[in-house]
Amino acid sequence: MSELVTFGETMLRLSPPSGQRLSRVDNFDVHVGGAESNVAVAAANLGVESTWLSALPDTALGERIVHALRGEGIETEVAWTDTGRVGTYYLERGGMPRGDSVVYDRDDTPIRDATPDDLQTAPVQSAEYVFTSGITPALSAQSAATTAALLETAQESGAKTAFDLNYRSKLWTPSEARQTLTDLFAMVDILFVAERDARTVLGYDGESAAIARSLADRYDFETVVLTRGDAGALAIGDGLVEQPAFETDTVDAVGSGDAFVGGFLARRFDDAELDDALATGAAAAALKRTVVGDMAQFDSADIASVLDNGGTAIDR
Repeated sequence: MSELVTFGETMLRLSPPSGQRLSRVDNFDVHVGGAESNVAVAAANLGVESTWLSALPDTALGERIVHALRGEGIETEVAWTDTGRVGTYYLERGGMPRGDSVVYDRDDTPIRDATPDDLQTAPVQSAEYVFTSGITPALSAQSAATTAALLETAQESGAKTAFDLNYRSKLWTPSEARQTLTDLFAMVDILFVAERDARTVLGYDGESAAIARSLADRYDFETVVLTRGDAGALAIGDGLVEQPAFETDTVDAVGSGDAFVGGFLARRFDDAELDDALATGAAAAALKRTVVGDMAQFDSADIASVLDNGGTAIDR
């Protein structure tokens, strides 16, 4: 039995070496990443038994994803298929003034058609926490229906459900996202949402704390965690808690939000107070930004070092 089960799509990330353009590149750096599996990895780094639930084609590239996740200590429950393909995305690093660019190539991936009957739902029924994000229901109508069914199964089985709104404009419009995601909120205990998404997708305005409090009241969430980029994060649960972001030398920002969620949830497994969980999430996000790739690479001692030394990890 895993303590945490996450459900979602994981892809291969192909990136030109630093300073090269997609239109001119001769080789790519390859990484494995997806919001839900990134969360599982971050939590596993902190001692949480984690399972990733998904669907993949029975190909060498599908195996590449599974091997990467198992190498990070994740149990994988995969519905293998004879059709479809592994999703990929291309990340070109730009810097100022050009900026980064992302190109998705994720059509025809098996998770888009996966039903609850196709998946191993036993881990969901025995988990303590079940997590997914708004990326998954954005993939297709079937993905949205499967996400809803798994969240409902989790709640009926007594698990806590956690959900990151995680809006992606290349997958759907704000109005499409709002209609689908708010239908899922009745099955969510803990909501993570970037303040920009609360404003753009959910239509909230006003001060950060007021937005979080309004979301908690309207949808009866147990906890709302509002992330604010460089301004840190705040949470509404048993009271209001605010947490500044830790300074970090950013090597790769991709996956830092997922690391935040994984760190936060890992502390909640230990029945930590809201402020401790929020601080751990912030430390996890800062540490993730110091390594290349989508997945976090830290342990409990690294987190403790950041928290104990004012945001600076000490070489052990």
